[in-house]
Amino acid sequence: MSDHPPDPRPLGGFLKDRRGRLDPAAFGFPPGRRRTPGLRREEVAQRANISATWYTWLEQGRGGAPSADVLERIARALMLTEVEREHLFLLGLGRAPEARYRRSDAVTPRLQRVLDALDPSPALIRTATWDVVAWNRAAAAMLTDYGKLPPDRRNVLRFIFLDPRVRAAQSDWEGVARFVVGAFRIDAARAGAAAEVQPLVEELCRLSPEFAAMWRDNEVYGQGEVVKQIRHPILGPVTLEYSAFAVDGRPDLSMVVYTPPLPEDAERIRKLIENPG
Repeated sequence: MSDHPPDPRPLGGFLKDRRGRLDPAAFGFPPGRRRTPGLRREEVAQRANISATWYTWLEQGRGGAPSADVLERIARALMLTEVEREHLFLLGLGRAPEARYRRSDAVTPRLQRVLDALDPSPALIRTATWDVVAWNRAAAAMLTDYGKLPPDRRNVLRFIFLDPRVRAAQSDWEGVARFVVGAFRIDAARAGAAAEVQPLVEELCRLSPEFAAMWRDNEVYGQGEVVKQIRHPILGPVTLEYSAFAVDGRPDLSMVVYTPPLPEDAERIRKLIENPG
């Protein structure tokens, strides 16, 4: 974040533009005769529970930087999307708003098509609590057949710490486990999901002394370039490059892709998913 406050003029222009897009009748305001489309400044101020003078100053680029609370109220008053809300904070304060975790397991067909197009690279979508909510054929064949599990058991941490089969498939289980715990801690904090992950953390601490010890270590890891070695029951040893990506517009989701760097491994995975028997 810069030491200098943001230029207030872009914020004013953004507010004026969004105000002009709203239908007064939809908010119970009489349409009447209006010189310009949209809500009046005093109507936005009323919805945001701030003074009309202060809101007018914001649109005119006067009055100094607004507080995060004021921006939150204005975002609700103008019915901004999550992307617009983030842009509002960047214009007003020079930083993104604090994360608000909204759990949703819904994955669009378009996102599923992206996963499917990545075969033979195993790929999946996980929530901030590391529940797997979508995957492709390669992930089912190489990692876990998530479709055979109830939704509440499709959790990466449960697999690593509570599933002997998954543990045996790791060539360096302890290294993988420490990375998973550290990266999970960062993901949950970034998404504002500390309260949502607490039941899972308590369950794992109770069922796995190893998880409890690693959680107490308070280590954190970024999700940079990682190479994963797994022992597949049919293919044997396979090397996969781990990459994690944010899903645009969905701060609660991330995409994980395991790319086989060796062409021969990619071909072996392709044959496996085409002929699973």
